[in-house]
Amino acid sequence: MIEIRQTCDGVDWTAVRDVLKDAGMSFHDPDMHRRAFEGAYAVVFAYDDGTLIGCGRALSDGVYQAALYDIAVLPRYQGSGLGRRLVETLLAGLGDCNVILYASPGKEGFYRKLGFRGMKTGMARFVRVAVMAERGFTD
Repeated sequence: MIEIRQTCDGVDWTAVRDVLKDAGMSFHDPDMHRRAFEGAYAVVFAYDDGTLIGCGRALSDGVYQAALYDIAVLPRYQGSGLGRRLVETLLAGLGDCNVILYASPGKEGFYRKLGFRGMKTGMARFVRVAVMAERGFTD
């Protein structure tokens, strides 16, 4: 049975890095992930028999703006509804905030099914400009 946790207590940050990496997403040193998740407004982790299989986090002012980051599910669990469960868990804790996110190129359809829409005015200033352009995030 899949267990959902909304706390950073006991999280294996190397496993978080590995989930992000295996899902084809940007990943960093485990301690960077620890700091990012611990600094988030809300977090969600999914476990299958004690093994981390998915994660996500939200930043928010708690009033009217929020953003989702690091929504990832191990490939063998993708298509099972787990990603939806992670996003819905985070959204439930955000109240009536506007919510934005970065969707990996090709994953936009997943987020459209959850009520997200493309933005015409979105802009980004990335540290690794060439990498993000190469990966299809920017023009």
